[in-house]
Amino acid sequence: MDNCLFCKIARGDIPSRKAYEDELVLAFHDINPARPMHLLVIPKRHITSLQTVSQDDEAVLGRMLSVANQLAEENGSPDGFRVIINNGRVGGQEVPHLHAHVVGGPDPVGPMLKRN
Repeated sequence: MDNCLFCKIARGDIPSRKAYEDELVLAFHDINPARPMHLLVIPKRHITSLQTVSQDDEAVLGRMLSVANQLAEENGSPDGFRVIINNGRVGGQEVPHLHAHVVGGPDPVGPMLKRN
């Protein structure tokens, strides 16, 4: 995906503040953090969202979650963290490349959802 923002970051065309990288995933600090610790974990290969994954994607999905745990501890949230994956328009996905927000810090993250 030549025009995909996160593909460009994964290729190194757009700089990021990397927190982790291996052959399957890249993690970097969010440029507009919502919490003291706010990282994004993305597959290096373009996957649009969880709505488009298949069994072939299980390894990268598992890696995204294991890396989230490792990074939370290393980046100031050893007592817990939240992983958020938005999918599609209704789910609030803003960038059409699968990504997990890993958020935390020293204080509780707060309620999971805002009640209507």
